[in-house]
Amino acid sequence: MRRAPQYLALAAYIAFLAFPLAWLLSTALKTPQEMAQTDPTWIPRAPTAANFADAFGEQDLVGAATRSLVVALMSSVVTVVIALPAAYAMARHRGLLNRVAIGWVLVSQVFPVILIIIPLFVILRDLELVNTLTGLVLVHVTFTLPFALWMLQGYVRAVPRELEEAAAVDGASRLRSIGAVVAPLLAPGVVATLLFAFISSWNEFLFALVVLRDPGVMTLPLTLARFVGPEGVARLGPLAAASLMATIPSLVFFAIIQRRLKSGLMAGAMKG
Repeated sequence: MRRAPQYLALAAYIAFLAFPLAWLLSTALKTPQEMAQTDPTWIPRAPTAANFADAFGEQDLVGAATRSLVVALMSSVVTVVIALPAAYAMARHRGLLNRVAIGWVLVSQVFPVILIIIPLFVILRDLELVNTLTGLVLVHVTFTLPFALWMLQGYVRAVPRELEEAAAVDGASRLRSIGAVVAPLLAPGVVATLLFAFISSWNEFLFALVVLRDPGVMTLPLTLARFVGPEGVARLGPLAAASLMATIPSLVFFAIIQRRLKSGLMAGAMKG
């Protein structure tokens, strides 16, 4: 009975988080007549799969999801590959230059993105990367890298230097001590950074809107926006169905990577 308030608060929090997804599912299963009613219904009175058929028939959702998945995976992996050694160097070699670098990383996050849209487009145009997924990956890496670097250097600082010193006393080289001692302890941080970079790239809309022009290379957020007509009127049924399908890959990715995060935490605890 003592934990009843805790369980109640946890249930309320879960319901709060699940409400948008539940409402999205409810809207995707409603008929146009039911959605047009003044009083909204929580549970569809006559569930229909017509919205899903319309969504897949009108837009290339599978192709767009595949392109978004490729861009998100490439962006997250490249971000971590670049950020990890840089984060180690920043965390282990402290000094004025290090503090300036960290300060610049944090300051760079407050710049309005809209200010660099035109210079960014000009650079990509000169490199002939406009309307390509490669150009979009480079943009995502560029804007995800600062925060990923800040995240990872915090994880590196949490690893005691004494562990590397002990490995050096045992005869291990610097690279071997990093690979055998530091790397396992950084697994949770790497996984968390991968998740952050993946979600940021998967949901990104503005840069994709500027970089990509051809419908054949558009990512999923841009494809979902095509369900809104030129007058600004959205087709709620197909849009809800497509948006619901768009959440599945990210949920699957999170479920897979969550296991790695837990295993990394346990390995780090045993190593420590």
